Amino acid sequence: MQEKDMVNDVLSQVNSSLTGYSNVIAQASNPQFRQTIQQIRNNCETYQYELYKLAEEKGYYKPAQMANQNEVQQIKSHFQ
Repeated sequence: MQEKDMVNDVLSQVNSSLTGYSNVIAQASNPQFRQTIQQIRNNCETYQYELYKLAEEKGYYKPAQMANQNEVQQIKSHFQ
């Protein structure tokens, strides 16, 4: 397996974990448990961003083109 495939696989797994943590947090009624999962999620988000930057730097991942200001304003006004 090539490095690019490994990085993309791990990035995909971390993204899935973040979704799972969010679901658990939304349903947690125990404040201590909720806080613990939030801390784990926060650490996972930091790791995900570092891995994302590595993948982008190495050319393994190319993000979508940024929206221009007009597009951002249209979406913003749609939800207000």
